[in-house]
Amino acid sequence: MTQAVSVDADAPPGRGQGHPWLTLLAVSLGVIMVMLDGTVVAIANPVIQVELKATLADLQWVTSGYLLALAVFLITAGKLGDLFGHKRVFLIGVAGFALTSLAIGLSSSIGVLIALRVLQGLFGALLQPAALALLRSAFPGEKLNMAMGAWGAIIGLSSAAGPIVGGLLVENVSWQSVFFINVPVGVAALAFGLWALRERRAKMLSRVDWLGVVLLSGAMFALVWAIIKAPEWGWGDAKTLGFLAAAVVVGAVFLFWQSKVSEPLLPLSLFRNASVSIGTVLMILMSFAMFGAMFFLTFFFQGVHGLTPLDSGLRMLPMSAGMIVASPIAGILIGKLGPKITIAGGMVISAFAMFLMSRLSVEAAFADSAIPFVLLAFGLSPVFVGATEIIVGNAPEELSGVAGGVQNSAMQIGGALGTAILGAVVSAKVADVLPGYLGPAAAAVPPAQMEGLKALASVGQAPPGLTGPVAKTLADAAHLSFMDGLHLGFVVSTAVALLAAALALFVKAGRKTEGAPVHMG
Repeated sequence: MTQAVSVDADAPPGRGQGHPWLTLLAVSLGVIMVMLDGTVVAIANPVIQVELKATLADLQWVTSGYLLALAVFLITAGKLGDLFGHKRVFLIGVAGFALTSLAIGLSSSIGVLIALRVLQGLFGALLQPAALALLRSAFPGEKLNMAMGAWGAIIGLSSAAGPIVGGLLVENVSWQSVFFINVPVGVAALAFGLWALRERRAKMLSRVDWLGVVLLSGAMFALVWAIIKAPEWGWGDAKTLGFLAAAVVVGAVFLFWQSKVSEPLLPLSLFRNASVSIGTVLMILMSFAMFGAMFFLTFFFQGVHGLTPLDSGLRMLPMSAGMIVASPIAGILIGKLGPKITIAGGMVISAFAMFLMSRLSVEAAFADSAIPFVLLAFGLSPVFVGATEIIVGNAPEELSGVAGGVQNSAMQIGGALGTAILGAVVSAKVADVLPGYLGPAAAAVPPAQMEGLKALASVGQAPPGLTGPVAKTLADAAHLSFMDGLHLGFVVSTAVALLAAALALFVKAGRKTEGAPVHMG
């Protein structure tokens, strides 16, 4: 069934409403809030672990619970924007994200914090696809490359500010303050968005495919839940395999239903463009390598090196700051060279940066990590800009919210996969080599205490409160075993980046489909 679906503005625009660069600024304020939250949470994790007596699994849930909510709801959120207006959905997401940030800052237990992070993820899911859809409508055609480059630079700027702001707040105020900072940013985003954004929605799409929502949510939940729990259960465990099988079965039913319903949640015609499909996979692989590897670098700086949260943030600054320069350049290069060469070259650079990180030592100086961080910024920026433009830019404008949901879902699934799989790789390696680094002393450690030592070593820490030769032996063993795990994690990330580089060679620059008919069902 094919329908010519148009995009409608709900009301005549006011002065400044819908202007491309004002739109970019307005949606950036909302996304800056989300990016600040992501980077400052990483800085605050070690302090949250101590003050709330959280385990490594708890800390992973602080991240994974948020990712789970995002992954389950993103495509549905994008569809809601297509139906009811991207401006409206974006502003609801901004308000909800700011309010849940306030509630997180007031929480006093790790369980409440994790629950609120899940709720925060739902509001983040409303915000992110709508932001991309608003950009898609404001920057049509080939100008979208430029917009995506500027978008990446703004994300780089907020990422660069996050570790510094987070470090200052954690060190001088409290970990709660890193969430409170979202409140004034959210208020500014709401005020400016109400003035600058122009409402856009699909004119002929009239209802939500609720069965599709249930099926997709079930499939995504089963998939991401299996990924998150696999390190605890084991990848060959019946529960892990059961959830993965459920994801496949429910996903297959969802795809069948999408081919039959008149107004599908996710029109399958989106993926008839091979570049859209490849771009989605590239986003997953890029996020796998980046989020999975970066998760443990905070523990390297604070656990192994003993840096303060602020100093840890400064050590990670070269990557975020590099994106400010690299993203606009990536947008220009994609416009001139096309996505194939630019994205493949970016992933090769990223692979080299990951390989350099796999050679970091316990005594690594600032330059030892800064150089691969800068390389990573220039490697990942073309992939982020290019894959986003391929997915969102090649979608019909009336489905730009769904396309934005697909892009963000791919990123979150990749991040969850990277955190879970590389976390399992690092932890398994630490557990394997720690007794060897302890030497003869390992035989005197009871099994229960050895498990505790392995858990601490997985985050680069030794048991607190000890002094003398015993303390030094345990600290040295914990740090060396953690480094072995970190090295293996970056080797896996290097291989994933090289796989993505090869896949990028099959990307083609698709044409924009302004006003084209949409295949419904």
